Amino acid sequence: MDQHRLYRTIQLLSDEKFRTDEELLGYVLENIIKHEQIPIKGGRIWKLEPTRGTYRLILQNGDLDSIKRNFRLRILDYPMFLQLPRKTTIVGTETNKYLIQKGIKLYSATGVGEKVRWKGHDLYPYVIGINADYLKVHMTYALKIIGIALTAALKRRQIETKAKQLELDLDRAREIQKSILPEHELKFHNYEIYGISIPDRIVGGDFFDYLQATGDRDRIGLVVGDAASKGLSAAAQALYVSGALRMGIEFQTKTSTFIGRINQLVNKAFTPEHFVSLVYVELTRTDKGLVLYVNAGHSNPILLRANSGEAEMLAATGQIIGPFPNEKYRSDFTLMNKGDILVLYTDGITEAFNENREMYGERRLMEKVREHQARTPKELCQLVIEDVQKHNRLVEYSDDKTLVVIKRTK
Repeated sequence: MDQHRLYRTIQLLSDEKFRTDEELLGYVLENIIKHEQIPIKGGRIWKLEPTRGTYRLILQNGDLDSIKRNFRLRILDYPMFLQLPRKTTIVGTETNKYLIQKGIKLYSATGVGEKVRWKGHDLYPYVIGINADYLKVHMTYALKIIGIALTAALKRRQIETKAKQLELDLDRAREIQKSILPEHELKFHNYEIYGISIPDRIVGGDFFDYLQATGDRDRIGLVVGDAASKGLSAAAQALYVSGALRMGIEFQTKTSTFIGRINQLVNKAFTPEHFVSLVYVELTRTDKGLVLYVNAGHSNPILLRANSGEAEMLAATGQIIGPFPNEKYRSDFTLMNKGDILVLYTDGITEAFNENREMYGERRLMEKVREHQARTPKELCQLVIEDVQKHNRLVEYSDDKTLVVIKRTK
C-alpha cells in the first residue's frame, strides 16, 4: 500500500467541514472502511475520560457485532493504553470477556490527537480500534499512517479554531480601542485641534484624548501617550491609562499632581518594562494664550511661532510613567499667540525610517509644519501623516503613529 497516498487520502477526507472532532473521526473511519485498498472490515472510536480513568466507546462502524453504547474500558485494565503513546499503533490479544463474546479475539489500537497528561502518563485523547481479517506488519504500518494523518487533521482544526477566536478577539480589541479615541476634530475657545492615531498592527499602544471635567468650560486637557509594549499588551495599557486620565480629570487637581497620581497607578498595575510616555497639555479660556504642560519622558512637542517662523521644543518635565513611583512631576507653561501651532506626536512619526535607514526626524517634521502653517490643523495632520507614510512605505518594520495639531486661530 502506498503510504504517501494513504496519508493524502486521509488528509483529503479530513478537509471537509465538521462541527466537532468526533464528526471528523467518524467520517474518516466510515470512508476508510469503504476504501477498496484498505482491508478493514470495521472499526470503533474510543474517547478518553480522564476523570473516570476510562476510554468510552463513542462510535462504531462496519461489519462487526454491535457493542453496547457508551461501553467503557478501564485504562489500568489495558496496559496498552499506557504504551500506545510510544508506539502509535499496537496489536494485541483481547482479554475483556464481553468483547470476546462479540467476536473480538485480536484488537488493534491506534492513538489519535495531541497527547494529554493523566496521572503521570501521556495518553491519546482518542483511540481507533480496527477489525480486519488479518493484522500483519504492513497493516499496522497503514494504521499508524492513519493515526498520524488524523492527529495532524485535529491539530489543524485546533489551530483554525484558535485563529478564528483570535480574529474575533482582535476585532473586539480594535472596537474597544476605537472607543477610547475621541473625535478627530475639536474647537475650544481660540483654538482649533485635530488628532489622528494609526496603529502599526490591528491594535497599538499609541493614544490621544481630549479631557474636560464635567461642567468645566474654562480648560481642556490634551494628552498624547505611547505604551512601550506592542500589540494587545500595549493596547491594554493604553486603555488603562486613558481610563485613569478620564477619571482623574474630574478631580480638577494641579496638573503636576494629576500626572503624579497616574504614574503611581501605572506603577502598581504594570511591571517596569511596561512603561508609558505621555505629554499632557492644558489649554485655558483666556486671551493671553496660557498653555500648561507636563512632559513625562515623551517626544518633545514642537511649538511653531507664526510671527518669526521659529520652532520651540517643550522639553521633558519628568520621567516616563510607571518605573519611578516617587517621581515628582513639574508643570511648565508657555504662551500661544494667534497663528501659533503646537504639534504633539509619538516617536512613530519622527523615528519612521526609510529603506536607507534614514529617520524622518524632528527637523523634517518642523519643516513640513512650517511649509503648511497657513493650513487648518486637519489639513496639517493629513499632510504630515501622508509624508511620513511615503517615507516609511518600503520598510517592513514601522511603529504606531499619532499626531495632534493645535492652532490658535484668534
